[in-house]
Amino acid sequence: MHVKALSISGRKGIRKTNVESIELLENFGLAGDAHGGDWHRQVSLLAQESIDSMRARGLDVVAGNFAENITTEGINLTSLRVGDHISIGTTELIISQLGKICHKPCAIFD
Repeated sequence: MHVKALSISGRKGIRKTNVESIELLENFGLAGDAHGGDWHRQVSLLAQESIDSMRARGLDVVAGNFAENITTEGINLTSLRVGDHISIGTTELIISQLGKICHKPCAIFD
């Protein structure tokens, strides 16, 4: 597995900005990201392959546009189940939710 991009935002429901590095805080998520906190979805993952699929359909999208924090490459994220553990570097993440729904619709949908 390879980390393709890291992204954060100060507000929920918007595209995230790519950054060079992140600080992952235990039982919180990413420092400086709106999704950090005491709840079930602190870090969001998306496969670069999914972004590439959307680009092939004509969408002009890049890492962070789907509000993901960590864009991966070379791991089948769709094979993961709630409760699975994955390691990224020295950090262990526990899968707590599969997919997410765009409400309202959100800026990401637009």
